[in-house]
Amino acid sequence: MESLMRDKFFGRKAAPAADGLRSIAPLDREMPAGDSGGMAIDVRGPFAEAIEQTSMVALQGVDRDGIICTWNDASAKLYGIARADAIGRHFCDLLTFRGTTAAFDAVLTTMWESGQPALPCDWQVSTVSGKLLWVYSTMFPVLEHGQTRQVFCMDIDITDRKQAEQALRLSAQVFENSHEGIIILDAQWRIVSVNAAFTAMTGFSEQQLTGAKESLLRSEEHDAAFYDAIHDEVSRNGHWQGELWGRRSNGEAFPAWASISAVPGGVRDIVNFIVIFCDISDRKAAEERVRHLSEHDILTGLPNRILLRDRLQQAIAAARRNRGKLAVLFLDLDRFKNVNDSLGHHIGDKLLQTVAERLKKCVRGNDTVSRQGGDEFVVMLTEIGGVEQVAHIAANILHSASMAYQIEGHALTITTSIGISMYPDDGQDMDALLRNADTAMYHAKESGRNSYQFFNPDMNVRMVARLTLERQLKTALEQEQFFLAYQPEIDIASGRIIGVEALLRWQHPDAGMLTPGHFLEAAEACGLILPIGDWVLQTACRQARSWHDQGTPMMVGVNLSAIQFRQKDLLQKIREVLRQTGLAPQYLELEITESVLVDSAGAALETMHALRAMGVVLAVDDFGTGYSSLNFLKHCPVDKLKIDQSFVRHLSGDANDAAIIRAILIMAKSLKLKVIAEGVETNDQLEFLRSQGCDEFQGNYCTQPVPASELPQFPRTN
Repeated sequence: MESLMRDKFFGRKAAPAADGLRSIAPLDREMPAGDSGGMAIDVRGPFAEAIEQTSMVALQGVDRDGIICTWNDASAKLYGIARADAIGRHFCDLLTFRGTTAAFDAVLTTMWESGQPALPCDWQVSTVSGKLLWVYSTMFPVLEHGQTRQVFCMDIDITDRKQAEQALRLSAQVFENSHEGIIILDAQWRIVSVNAAFTAMTGFSEQQLTGAKESLLRSEEHDAAFYDAIHDEVSRNGHWQGELWGRRSNGEAFPAWASISAVPGGVRDIVNFIVIFCDISDRKAAEERVRHLSEHDILTGLPNRILLRDRLQQAIAAARRNRGKLAVLFLDLDRFKNVNDSLGHHIGDKLLQTVAERLKKCVRGNDTVSRQGGDEFVVMLTEIGGVEQVAHIAANILHSASMAYQIEGHALTITTSIGISMYPDDGQDMDALLRNADTAMYHAKESGRNSYQFFNPDMNVRMVARLTLERQLKTALEQEQFFLAYQPEIDIASGRIIGVEALLRWQHPDAGMLTPGHFLEAAEACGLILPIGDWVLQTACRQARSWHDQGTPMMVGVNLSAIQFRQKDLLQKIREVLRQTGLAPQYLELEITESVLVDSAGAALETMHALRAMGVVLAVDDFGTGYSSLNFLKHCPVDKLKIDQSFVRHLSGDANDAAIIRAILIMAKSLKLKVIAEGVETNDQLEFLRSQGCDEFQGNYCTQPVPASELPQFPRTN
């Protein structure tokens, strides 16, 4: 229509008509060059009205004041305003030229003044109803007798085209500015275009990729069948999405989430494929970190029980298929708690990390070393030849673990106990193998620690007995089946009872009275040693206070186990017990074994100095059985040494024991320490001790340990 109007009107000169504006008479002659009137239209008569109403193009005419004089049916349809509502209204009351009203006014003014048409242009127009349109507008003056009477606007709706252009611009911006890599391929899977994100992601340049087959981007992580399946899926359903491994320009494979869509060009034809790539390397790395943390011990980096069970299950399945063997080694560090209690968990953690490194060096690459928690480790040995090979590895582990450790200035030694179970002999599933290896480990500890034991069925019987004992110990504590017996400590020179040692006894409902030798190790293993020890301390101090109130004050000696002595709140507990019972601290004697002092020398000295400052008396129990030195004793704030009864028992027949006792007495005298001999059963033993200057004794020669109710019957002199 636009070309038609130009041919009919702009390129020809209008001829006058008798009826003025009611017709337009085109002249079939060319306009002379330079004829300014040749660019306008002379309009007269009914022909003009016919043009207005039959034109498919929206046609409006306005006078010099902007009042609408012409408004055809196409305008009414385009702008949604009836002709009757438009005629006589100001043009800008009906239509607003968004952001360009001043420019529109300038165009109108220029045409009125020059009589020349304006260049066609695009306007964005808003109607009074809020409808927003884009129109392609041709504007020209309409003449009457050579004078401009109206300005006509011929508008074509180009809203759809503008929206399409905007969509294309947005698509181009999305394509170029997207953080995801985008590839456009043709129907033969050749690369047509890639965006900047994809080139940054892969390292390929656009020139390298354009025209290349998409196989250039394939990694070796997938075979050809994988990509063929993707092509088939896209061809059938028009879409595929999922994880795959792409290839960077340097050959590196990287994980990506890809979405592939087919672009149809006809009823069935596909003309393009669009692939959107998202590099998920960071997400995969994060997932791997989470998976690693869920399957590995944070402290040592070793596989944890979850990963061990998974590997063990797979190893059992493989051994079953191949009729092979495997071994499970359950390791528990001996007395590791002493390290934590004396030096703190920081040193304990460092020790565990070092042990883990040593264990890894003792096994093969296809074996697994795992940490189960605390000081427990499990080693899985696969594809083994027999028990000899397993025993050799276990011996290497014992040797490696027992070598000295240097951790932040502390020289430490530690050993381990190992229990071993074999597939298929000791279990057909992982639970049985782990359980039986654990059982064998406990028997290794009972056999003296720092050893390994292969499982045998008889161990289960002993393990059941051990578990039963632990359960009964808990019941004994709850039902007050424990009691204290007291053995007098007698001054040899005067024969006076100067104190007593409190000794724990268990009145077992079935087995009768049991001494600690029957249950102490089980109490330590199940964690009851601390509550039992607390009960002993509380009961002994309460009894000593009772004797004091009765007018017979006596010092009471209480044994502290290694676990008790290494408690961080030991001092607080003792202060609280003394406060609750009202016993003066000088009437409490704490007995600590020589081995405990040597194993935790630095921390032990600090604790003992604090106890001495509190006023408590300190004694070294079982002296002579450990490895303490004169230098250590010189700095150790103790008051008394207790000679172990093993030296006293054979005094009459073993000259070495007599010599040891003499040496202890001489050493103690030089250090100004009192000495008491344990286990005195004969007068000859007592007389020897008297002759060598021993200060005190205790033993069955005077009396066996007796309940508190019987003790006051003994005189205060021998």
